[in-house]
Amino acid sequence: MEWQAVFTLMTLAGVLGTLAMTRISADLVLMAALALLLVFGVLGPVDALSGFANPGVITIATLYVVAAGLKETGAVQWIARLLLGHPKTQQGAQLRMIVPTGVLSGFMNNTAVVAMFIPAIQGWAQRLGIPASKLLLPLSYAAILGGTCTLIGTSTNLVVDGMLQSRLGINLGLFELAWVGVPLLVIGGAFLVLLGHRLLPDRGSLSEELDLVREYGVEVEVESSGPLVGKTIAQAGLRALTYGYLTEIDRDGRLITAVEPDRTLQAGDKLYFVGAPECASELRRIQGLKPANGSVHKLEVENHQRCLVEVVLGPEFPALNKTIRDSRFRTRFNAVILSVSREGKRVPGKLGDITFRMGDTLLLEASHQFVEQYRFRRDFLLVSALNDSTPPDFRKAPRALAILAVMVLMSASGLLSILEAAFLASGAMIVSGCLTASRARRSVDLPVLVVIASSFALGNAMTETGAAQWVSGGLLGLGPLTPWLALAMVYVLTAVFTEVITNNAAAVLMFPIALAVSEQLGVNFLPFAIAVMFAASASFITPLGYQTNLMVYGPGRYRFTDYVRIGAPLSLLVGSVAIGLIPLVWEF
Repeated sequence: MEWQAVFTLMTLAGVLGTLAMTRISADLVLMAALALLLVFGVLGPVDALSGFANPGVITIATLYVVAAGLKETGAVQWIARLLLGHPKTQQGAQLRMIVPTGVLSGFMNNTAVVAMFIPAIQGWAQRLGIPASKLLLPLSYAAILGGTCTLIGTSTNLVVDGMLQSRLGINLGLFELAWVGVPLLVIGGAFLVLLGHRLLPDRGSLSEELDLVREYGVEVEVESSGPLVGKTIAQAGLRALTYGYLTEIDRDGRLITAVEPDRTLQAGDKLYFVGAPECASELRRIQGLKPANGSVHKLEVENHQRCLVEVVLGPEFPALNKTIRDSRFRTRFNAVILSVSREGKRVPGKLGDITFRMGDTLLLEASHQFVEQYRFRRDFLLVSALNDSTPPDFRKAPRALAILAVMVLMSASGLLSILEAAFLASGAMIVSGCLTASRARRSVDLPVLVVIASSFALGNAMTETGAAQWVSGGLLGLGPLTPWLALAMVYVLTAVFTEVITNNAAAVLMFPIALAVSEQLGVNFLPFAIAVMFAASASFITPLGYQTNLMVYGPGRYRFTDYVRIGAPLSLLVGSVAIGLIPLVWEF
């Protein structure tokens, strides 16, 4: 080997070791590797930066905007409420969850699907009396398996497809992967339903201890034309929220304090909840509820520009010792008070009659500009916005789903490439009002794109310097290998990589090695590329290998060993099926 190949392998080993054993973010590590390869002359600028112009990377960036449009309109919550229903058993609940999760993950970013399903599944599990730990890990696994069914289901598929286009001129169809992806989803889903109840832990749900957080009272009203009228408290998902609980109902001036789960909701009911500040954000995501405080509708702020904000009153706040009604707070600050907390406890009584005291914490609905405008003003000691608290605009959910359906149809029919269809869909989300331009910009996950794009530099260096051929020669030198055994070896090596580093980086690093193996064996490369696709996505054994696994780690109160217990057999099952099916669909 020449020094460039040795340097590339040393850089690769450094990247793998740093990602596996430190907490340095992946984008910094891989950009540092790119810089090293560029500065030492292993790669020229064009090869080093080629990932930033790769069609797969640009498609991922565009699909982030499409997913954000679905999120802002509450389309996923809308579908979840429609499909989850009220199963009688834990296995029935897992089945009702796995099917829509898998289908949705085939057509939108699976990270976004899991992010939007987590609160819905937590509330659903509490209504059904099932520990959330029995459902959240299957949610992540179903999203991973569903993402393998289509080309746009996971960023890994798009990255490998982008490399196939740029290196070999091969374009995969939108549903071409379904020949293997759908059987994997069915078999993996059946495994989770039939054995999940035995292998998954029973740890209940992670509920906030209300005496350890700021406690608020939040009042909402049942919309007269909404979907909650005629439903029971339990059916509406209001019996046991993650961050609060229903204490009483005001029905036409009559107070109902004993709130049974089977009590039916009526139009105009005012519901009073007590809980953490996130309770207000949680209630905003339930279609059919609106703030009971009429002042909220008088805010001169569009729905998509609103968020929930906490402020602490300082000694120079102008309305100290005045009631909320007399303070003209909304007029002065263009924000509406939803609740008041004092010394960590909610302040009882009618909201308008509460008198301001220094140190009171107010929960407000305001514009996104409120935080910047008042962060350094002396009225408030502290101003902080609650994450992800913009209320969804459910009226636009059908519009967003229609845009997604048209994108899929145009891509599947061959009228447009996936990149072109994604560009049109993201533009339609903005033009139709499902998403604002500023929210679209913020929805693009730049660190993820940097990781993927900078990984291409390492992949190119492996090919250009001959390091990939050296590694593949070492693999083939282990003994006489048939194409099938070589495919299995590539799959296993990719699956090991994806458990310790990011799935996209694993795919980009294994692509040139898989290409070199196929060339040395003199067989078709496509089955090896497909194996890299599926293996890079099949991360079930650790919470670190795939982002959705990490997302459910806290809410499910899981331990590392839980992933090994259920993920190891699932990984073996999925790997066996994939290695068996891939050569049957794409011949060597």
